[in-house]
Amino acid sequence: MTMHVNKVHHVTTITRVAEDLGEDEDWLSDVASEMEIEDGVIWVYSVGEDGVQAFTDFGIENLIELIRMYKENPEWLKHWQSE
Repeated sequence: MTMHVNKVHHVTTITRVAEDLGEDEDWLSDVASEMEIEDGVIWVYSVGEDGVQAFTDFGIENLIELIRMYKENPEWLKHWQSE
């Protein structure tokens, strides 16, 4: 019998990632909205909160790649938002 063991021991909130990368949090949230759990993004909930987006280290790496892509092609995000 094999059992899945979660090896993620920490996540970083989008607010912290935005600050660390020098990016606008709202813009970063738009970029990250296409990410899936397999990409290293999760939602963290607490009492009285709507939840906050957070990233594993792998998720931050994926997010940095998306940032690069959207900065090279800013029309992609505008097109995606209008759909």
